[in-house]
Amino acid sequence: MTSKRNAFNFYHLLYTGTFCAQSVIACICEMDSMSNKTFSPKADDIEHQWHIVDATDKVLGRMASKIAHVLKGKHKPTYAPHMDMGDHVVVVNIDKVRVTGDKAEKKVYHRHTGYPGGLRTTSYERMMDEHPDRILKKAVWGMLPNNRLGRQLIKKLRVYAGPDHRHKAQQPQPLDIQ
Repeated sequence: MTSKRNAFNFYHLLYTGTFCAQSVIACICEMDSMSNKTFSPKADDIEHQWHIVDATDKVLGRMASKIAHVLKGKHKPTYAPHMDMGDHVVVVNIDKVRVTGDKAEKKVYHRHTGYPGGLRTTSYERMMDEHPDRILKKAVWGMLPNNRLGRQLIKKLRVYAGPDHRHKAQQPQPLDIQ
């Protein structure tokens, strides 16, 4: 908006004849400094931070949405959709996550073996008993791009059923998720 206004001021001065050399130079310099250039981050400029999330009493879908947002890097001002800008996320206590409504009884997970008639379904309760980490990984995977960038981003998600994790050396910062 300001560059249009500056251009208008320049042409207004030019057509009305009420200008001096200093005002014309000032308008031209201001127009040049206001030119829009697309910023494209370089691979060397990207910094990947580490975050930790405690999943105790958090709603599964809302937490997965925030985690996918951080994994993609959309929380950074230098976000580029074609690059891996995201941070690493460590999730602990996933066995204490909750779901709303009657999803705990009715939700099912599907997978296919690749053979005819090979559709396998698993209930939420059984998945929570056997592999609680897969519940969050499947939820976040559905919110990431389905291409090689998404496959690269999902590797930055580490999920643990208990309070212990093996990424203390990276000094993860707590990520606030309501």
